[in-house]
Amino acid sequence: MANLYDLLGVSKTASDSEIKKAYHKMAKTLHPDVNPDAKAQEKFKSVSKAYEILSDKSKRARYDAGEIDDNGNPTPFGAGAYDRSGAGFGGFGGGRTYRQGNTTYTNINPEDLAAMFGGMGGMGGAGGFDFADLFGMGSRNTRTRAYPQAQDIQYDLTIPFNLIVTGGETTISLDGKQIKMRVPAGIEEGGTLRLRGQGHNGGDALIKVHIQQSTLFTREGNNLNIKVPITLKEAILGTTITIPLPSGTVAIKVPPYTDAEKTLRLKGKGIGGKGDCMIHFNIVLPNKNNKDLTSFAQNWLDPTGNPRKF
Repeated sequence: MANLYDLLGVSKTASDSEIKKAYHKMAKTLHPDVNPDAKAQEKFKSVSKAYEILSDKSKRARYDAGEIDDNGNPTPFGAGAYDRSGAGFGGFGGGRTYRQGNTTYTNINPEDLAAMFGGMGGMGGAGGFDFADLFGMGSRNTRTRAYPQAQDIQYDLTIPFNLIVTGGETTISLDGKQIKMRVPAGIEEGGTLRLRGQGHNGGDALIKVHIQQSTLFTREGNNLNIKVPITLKEAILGTTITIPLPSGTVAIKVPPYTDAEKTLRLKGKGIGGKGDCMIHFNIVLPNKNNKDLTSFAQNWLDPTGNPRKF
């Protein structure tokens, strides 16, 4: 039978941090939320029990001294190093060998001992003789040891709008620890990101995402929309302007005679490079009376006539 160190895959001289790291690594693949396989769940219970003992300095010292067994229960022979090889007595696999001084003892499974002396022949029934009671190891003395239960923890995180467009890393604080996490492009408001092993006892941290509103952009699926103000002169004569997109600034040409219904599409400049960026123009007039512009409008014969078709 493997000892607790073997279960966690560490040496007997492993440091506390090495034991903790080994347990978290195994919990990430064995936790019931991740691995529903029955064998994996049983192994998860075993490594959790091992971690409970070896992460406690007092219990670890008692375990190394042979005072408690792999389940944390006191051994019959008290202190003293013992051989955890699992060798049995007389061919019985349940025994463990203990050494105290120059004397070697063997802890024999009471059921095996009963079998050696006649087994089922009236030795454990009513009025009979129970070897388990003799050695104080019967069910009445059996104690169930609790092991650390993995627990998921939920956090809230607010991220800038640009980060959901480009995706990328951000740093969050979890229980006083600074942890880098990747935010995928296109995540929705209220979406959840899972950090494996960052919860309690090997559980996960569930990060609920909230998105800051942008002063420039609105989102429509994977597309971005932006309203760009231009002057009347720019709308008539055309111009080149720069726009600060989340992925970087781009220069665009505003064609002559652009009106407020004109929309320019920038391919691949939307969410995660999948959508487009739609540019909607807004023609801005002077906010004060301009004599020249007023005189021009009064004397200009507009060839478009009446644009209202209703």
